[in-house]
Amino acid sequence: MTAIALLLAGCGNSESQDKGAGKGGAGGAGRGPTTVGYVVVQPTSAAMVTELAARTSAYESSDVRPQVNGIIRRRFFTEGSLVKRGQPLYEIDPRLYRAAANEAQANLQSARANQEALRIQAERYRPLAAIEAVSKQEYTNAIASARQATASVAQTSAALETARINLKFTTVPAPITGRIGRSLFTVGALVSASQTDPLAQIQRLDPMFVDIQQSAADMLSLRRSLSQNGIVPTTAQVRLKLEDGSDYGQTGSVEFSEALVNTETGTVTLRARIPNPQGILLPGMFVRASFAQAINERAFLVPQEALSRDAKGNATVMLVGQNGKTVQKPVTAARTQGRYWVVTTGLNPGDKIITQGLNNLRPGAQVKAVPANSPQVVKPPQQGKDGQQQGASQSKAG
Repeated sequence: MTAIALLLAGCGNSESQDKGAGKGGAGGAGRGPTTVGYVVVQPTSAAMVTELAARTSAYESSDVRPQVNGIIRRRFFTEGSLVKRGQPLYEIDPRLYRAAANEAQANLQSARANQEALRIQAERYRPLAAIEAVSKQEYTNAIASARQATASVAQTSAALETARINLKFTTVPAPITGRIGRSLFTVGALVSASQTDPLAQIQRLDPMFVDIQQSAADMLSLRRSLSQNGIVPTTAQVRLKLEDGSDYGQTGSVEFSEALVNTETGTVTLRARIPNPQGILLPGMFVRASFAQAINERAFLVPQEALSRDAKGNATVMLVGQNGKTVQKPVTAARTQGRYWVVTTGLNPGDKIITQGLNNLRPGAQVKAVPANSPQVVKPPQQGKDGQQQGASQSKAG
């Protein structure tokens, strides 16, 4: 009997402790509304930044080609060096072309001498034909011969000019200023004006072109959205990310967009120009280009800590509603800008978005709202080394 009495007494004490604990929990829940920090959002301008794959290409590229036939006698440049426009690069054996020029010069002198003789003869026949000392036909033939001699002078003069041009072509100059590659022909090689292979290639590497591939569907969507919903076009400033993941320090600008779609990839090529003073960019490199094609003038910048996503990826924010109660609101936030989410739909000017005190906060909860970063905001307790909660003084201060 004594054991049964002790057992009943123990059960009664246990129930009393449970009720006391329940009262204590209720009392904890009834300490008052949670203090949260908020920010007031207003519409602002946010650039619509796009990051796309791109490839670099030389600003100018030119093949060095011979314009006459012959054997290369000398090379005047160092492979891989910087050459200037007009600088001699190769010399083709000029002896045949110099002889042709000399021959044309002699032919011109002969034609001029013949022209002078026929001109004088025609002038002498003029008074004789007037007094009928010679027939008019003879005078007409003399005039025609003088004119033919004049035409012959013009022909031989053109032949001389052609010969001099060919002689000049025996020295092959640089067509543009840039960095020259390896020489594909050596001294002693026979070259011709009709060959398919160039002697060398020159590329101008500062500035550089960046060819960006954008989906035709994305471009069409952007053009439709312009002048709607506060979206306006802007001058695109391009930033590059190199293949190793590092940022390229220089910025460029989009020059133009091609007016055709690649039938194989369904993309449109945008060409940007970017400085390359240190020669970091080389033709053919794959890069990532980030640039803004438009500006949304009705976007909201929301701190990243204020936005959460559910299992389906839908974005929501918690607002301070009427009577100090929380309201959960779905928003559209597809990209970030610095430490902010760019929200395009779902918010109104003047909304109070909760950024602090969001732990275990549910919609419809009564809160005490203060501006963000206020010392009144309750911070979550931290665990100390001994496993006990710290920061109790902070909670009391809140």
